[in-house]
Amino acid sequence: MAPLADLYQLTMAYGQWRAGRHRLPATAELFFRRAPFQGGFALVAGVAEGLRSLRAFRFSATDVAYLRSVLPTTTEDAFFDYLATLDTSEVTVSAMPEGSIVFPRVPFLQVKGPLLVVQLLETTLLCLVSYASLVATNAARFRLLAGPDMKLMEIGLRRAQGPDGALSASKYSYIGGFDFTSNILAGKLFGIPVRGTVAHSFIMSFTSLEEVEPRELPPLAGGQPVDLPALAESWLGRDFQGLLDTYCVKR
Repeated sequence: MAPLADLYQLTMAYGQWRAGRHRLPATAELFFRRAPFQGGFALVAGVAEGLRSLRAFRFSATDVAYLRSVLPTTTEDAFFDYLATLDTSEVTVSAMPEGSIVFPRVPFLQVKGPLLVVQLLETTLLCLVSYASLVATNAARFRLLAGPDMKLMEIGLRRAQGPDGALSASKYSYIGGFDFTSNILAGKLFGIPVRGTVAHSFIMSFTSLEEVEPRELPPLAGGQPVDLPALAESWLGRDFQGLLDTYCVKR
């Protein structure tokens, strides 16, 4: 995970190394200035991912070779040798538990260690914590509005910012208070209960209730099967909510 950083983090690290300041003790804190969604709080999320990234923090031989190709040619070889030895064995982290409520300007994650390493961790930790906290906070606001009893399901996979964004959204929506996800992979990886509905295309593949097969619906609690089309028609005039999807809106 060490290369998950902005280039200027490496150029600053080189400056610190050249100045002999790279091992000075440093402390960095993560906080936000304004709560998202014009609210008054946020939910802490992404901490577990951040800690995993710290444990995996190393520059491999191929990482160092790539950095040689993008940093200025005047960069000393000894600096690249130093990068190859870096780890987080001297870094300590204090953080609020995942799902904690936090308020503006209150630090929720603190990193202590050698200046150069602490600085190199900045972008990675912000990346892993910021979006996660944003999604979890949004989910928590939905939960507050819906109340404790209503079931909430996240179904944003097809509109997500790529596969990683989709998995993060499913995971942190669940942490924020949602009950289910439609994302099968998220369910498998994170143990989130999965649920589904019905797509428009499924409804549109039928042109009338006469095409429905099988017609009989066995009750979950046992008993006599019921005629599904007849049951659906009888419900239309009662307490029924449905999505209008037809070739003729007048009909």
